[in-house]
Amino acid sequence: GHIMGLSICYDLRFPELYRALTLRGAEILFVPSAFTLYTGKDHWESLLRARAIENQCYVVAPAQFGKHSSRRVSYGRTMIIDPWGQILSQCQDKEDVITCEIDFDFLDDIRKRLPCLEHIRREMLV
Repeated sequence: GHIMGLSICYDLRFPELYRALTLRGAEILFVPSAFTLYTGKDHWESLLRARAIENQCYVVAPAQFGKHSSRRVSYGRTMIIDPWGQILSQCQDKEDVITCEIDFDFLDDIRKRLPCLEHIRREMLV
């Protein structure tokens, strides 16, 4: 079977969590979120792609979209990102559903061709 990691939106700002999940064998990182419109427009995609690239994992990030109240609007933009940091599928600015095939052979190939996970200096981890 394949190991998956789970976090929430605010966790994206703490890359050490994703590194810990990856070191425990995660190949897919799930990040269900309700990013605000304010932070989402500038940080959502960048942080998700960084987590995918630095951990050589797929990132599946379902995201709430729309106005929840007079004071709360969620950014949305659900996306699925491959271990190379490429966006495979993404929702537009509306309620929507996306799907994508996860290619574990591609993940293995990325990790073999660029074996950075083998070069982690574990003594530097807190």
